[in-house]
Amino acid sequence: MKKAASLSELGFDSDGASSGFFRAVADGVAACTPTAHRQRLTKVSVIGVGNVGMAIAQTILTRDLADEIALVDALPDKLRGEMLDLQHAAAFLPRTRLVSDTDMAVTKGSDLAIVTAGARQIPGETRLNLLQRNVSLFRKIIPALAEHSPEALLLIVSNPVDILTYVAWKLSGFPASRVIGSGTNLDSSRFRFLLAEHLDVNAQDVQAYMVGEHGDSSVAVWSSVSVAGMPALKTLQQSHSSFNEDALEGIRKAVVDSAYEVISLKGYTSWAIGYSVANLVATLLRDQRRIHPVSVLATGFHGIADDHEVFLSLPARLGRGGVLGVAEMELTEEEAKRLRRSAKTLWENCQLLGL
Repeated sequence: MKKAASLSELGFDSDGASSGFFRAVADGVAACTPTAHRQRLTKVSVIGVGNVGMAIAQTILTRDLADEIALVDALPDKLRGEMLDLQHAAAFLPRTRLVSDTDMAVTKGSDLAIVTAGARQIPGETRLNLLQRNVSLFRKIIPALAEHSPEALLLIVSNPVDILTYVAWKLSGFPASRVIGSGTNLDSSRFRFLLAEHLDVNAQDVQAYMVGEHGDSSVAVWSSVSVAGMPALKTLQQSHSSFNEDALEGIRKAVVDSAYEVISLKGYTSWAIGYSVANLVATLLRDQRRIHPVSVLATGFHGIADDHEVFLSLPARLGRGGVLGVAEMELTEEEAKRLRRSAKTLWENCQLLGL
């Protein structure tokens, strides 16, 4: 027997249900309808309720970033179970409407659609190896999202995220400013964590970016690393002879491999990406104009060819309109060279898709 998620599903009429508990204040003026002064509600849809999707939904919920969250997945039982599990915590959380369906129509009117659906990365598998398995899925998801929420922002989390952000841009027909990949926002957090641990400071006081591909060819921008506003690399090299070129590459590789380590230990990543994406959601929906290293259309930046429509991570100013601008960060010639190499790798894979 199907269990009900609400009293309405049990046959109770919800119209005017609150009238027995509350009475309008007699203030001498004409009564207004409950929605007369209500501002437009914010709706976020999460496509895919696997470990990553639910970590994102749960973090958005606890941070009170949306008035309504719509969950979509191809597995109806798991989908309903995840929704009920969150709904049962309603007494401990901000008031947020939760809905779910296997039909993309439930996302109608979304302000932001977050796509996490896709095949799970298995131990030893690179993100690029996931490409062909996920593109066919996007051909079903993205056009439907665009149809039901033509004014939405699209935030792509599925891997390989840079290529799938390109795919989402092509399939949606949206302007590039409204299609964003989670990119190296999390990689940069991992980078900042390692440096902060070494220096015994809070990671929030460390400014450090990973740019380029969210993957094996990502670039650590050592030239702009700072702690409390002070350039860090020169000081580190002067005080620690071990900070040579080989050591810097070793740290970059440790950042890249950290996701693979988590996957090998617990089978998947979830909590860090959940916090990372919720951080992006707050910036976008609250129009905070913060700078995040996310996957954006990088054509023409740092010597990337004008005819290469490639998405990769660069520090971008984000707000309610999506990508409001990309920082013209200074790179060393070696960093720019690595970024162009990363772009070339991504563009070659995009060319195979025929979009």
